[in-house]
Amino acid sequence: MNYEMLIVGALETNCYLVYCTETLECAVVDPGAEAERIFKVIAEKNLKPSLLLNTHGHVDHIGANKDIKERFGVPLYIHSADSPMLEVVHQTEMAAFLGAKDSPPADYFFKDGDKLKIGKSFLQVIHTPGHSPGSVSFLGNGFLLSGDTLFYGGVGRTDLPGGSWQELESSIKNRILTMPDEMLVLTGHGPSTTVGQEKRSNPFIT
Repeated sequence: MNYEMLIVGALETNCYLVYCTETLECAVVDPGAEAERIFKVIAEKNLKPSLLLNTHGHVDHIGANKDIKERFGVPLYIHSADSPMLEVVHQTEMAAFLGAKDSPPADYFFKDGDKLKIGKSFLQVIHTPGHSPGSVSFLGNGFLLSGDTLFYGGVGRTDLPGGSWQELESSIKNRILTMPDEMLVLTGHGPSTTVGQEKRSNPFIT
């Protein structure tokens, strides 16, 4: 399993193309904006999208869901607690600024522990609420896509509707920082990090 990262949109969201190196089947994770750029990388890498995954329902992570789904016909997954956000993108203050579109409804809802097949590889769903009620992370082979739960030297904000500092702190300490120190953390914004790095120096959780 491997991945390609694109920084998309005015809020510089990290969109990931997580793919099986044998079959080139891929999951498109958090296509927040700039669908044409995402299409271009998919074509250049000869990838075959089979899943569309949202770590959570905030507009900067779902703004290009509609374009991705229409182009590739792939099923859309999100946690049920964040599913109401998908179809009200136009009501958010950031929608016009980001060029975001209302998303199609989800085809499937994640459950904690689900394994999502991508070619001959898998991503495991880990429910990590706090930034939003339905925030999830995806565990791959040696890496974790943390969405907006954990950042390099920071954590996700909890002042948006449905946010909870208590839940976020629990998700980070009990679900993420229990992983091996060498686990690579691929964040929803900004640079990647490791579990060990955040244990040692993240001022919000040390």
